[in-house]
Amino acid sequence: MKKIAAIIRVSKLEEVKVALVNAGIVGMTISEVRGFGRQKGQTQRYRGAEYKVEFLPKLRLEVVVEENLVNMVVEKLMSTAKTGKVGDGKLFVSPVERVIRIRTGEENIDAI
Repeated sequence: MKKIAAIIRVSKLEEVKVALVNAGIVGMTISEVRGFGRQKGQTQRYRGAEYKVEFLPKLRLEVVVEENLVNMVVEKLMSTAKTGKVGDGKLFVSPVERVIRIRTGEENIDAI
């Protein structure tokens, strides 16, 4: 099993969610996060004063899937989260050793 973590734009959440659900991925976790990469933040104006916003709002979406689904999920995320502009985000694919559903004790694929 693999965990795919995607850092995406807030505005892309609904489109990404629909694409994953339509592809048969029904379990996902969403977290509001803040960060920066090559964007290095933004300069904004408020009541005539400029200030720098270094950490921009993003979303972290996480899904755990069987290894044979990884490429499909990555492709869905890439095609739906991409705007072509700096700040589109990142994808991280990591191995998952064990998954346990707390309620039933089911493990691994049965727990997903």
